[in-house]
Amino acid sequence: MLTSEELERYARHIVMREVGGPGQAALKKARVLAIGAGGLGAPALMYLAAAGVGTLGVVDDDTVSLSNLQRQIIHATPDVGRLKVDSAADRIHALNPHVIMQTHAMRLDASNALAIVGGYDIVVDGSDNFTTRYLVSDACFLAKKTLVAGALGVFDASLTTIRAHEKNAEGQMNPTYRCLFPEPPPPGTTPTCEEAGVLGALAGVLGSMMALEVIREIVGFGESLVGRLVMIDARAMRFETLRYARDPSNPLNGDKPTITDLSAHR
Repeated sequence: MLTSEELERYARHIVMREVGGPGQAALKKARVLAIGAGGLGAPALMYLAAAGVGTLGVVDDDTVSLSNLQRQIIHATPDVGRLKVDSAADRIHALNPHVIMQTHAMRLDASNALAIVGGYDIVVDGSDNFTTRYLVSDACFLAKKTLVAGALGVFDASLTTIRAHEKNAEGQMNPTYRCLFPEPPPPGTTPTCEEAGVLGALAGVLGSMMALEVIREIVGFGESLVGRLVMIDARAMRFETLRYARDPSNPLNGDKPTITDLSAHR
């Protein structure tokens, strides 16, 4: 049930035919986990909180630094030195006290990923390294959770949704993250944001799109990004979408799966 205060707060959602009262109630019941409270997690968390997602979780073991503030808008100057999860929780509470915030001040790894991911309905991966991305995608498959995955480059970004534990309308298994990216690039070939830089506003655009995709998954309107990859070119302000399919040789839900736990990530 939505309280009278919540009905007023979410009035612009509730008048929408595609959302309405049932959609807003679904948002309130939902549990969403953000991997990281950084450039992508910050805007995603704020828009999900504003939208009325009932329970938000965030896992991050980092502290706020001054260089984060160019793009990680959930934190402010007085937060420098604080744990990012604590700073994020305070900002979320100030924005929407109806949201339950659960913080995990730790690094996600093979020993805790399934336990943490298993407590949520949807996972938003805003991590900045391939090791974590593969860990999160494998954990989501094993825990049967929906994954909204975003990646940010210097002037480019990408977004997709993965429900590899489910079948499509034709009865075939949906593609995995490993169908899209079978192998990570060799170490040292992809510069970090410290080395190459990152546009703060582009992180805001992609993080907001990740929040929008989560809302669409929860409420159930529009065409899902399962099997589709949205690519953004910020130099040309161009958006393109490509389709990708399940690879029968992928190690998760392929014809001969080889990944049945997270031991390969240890």
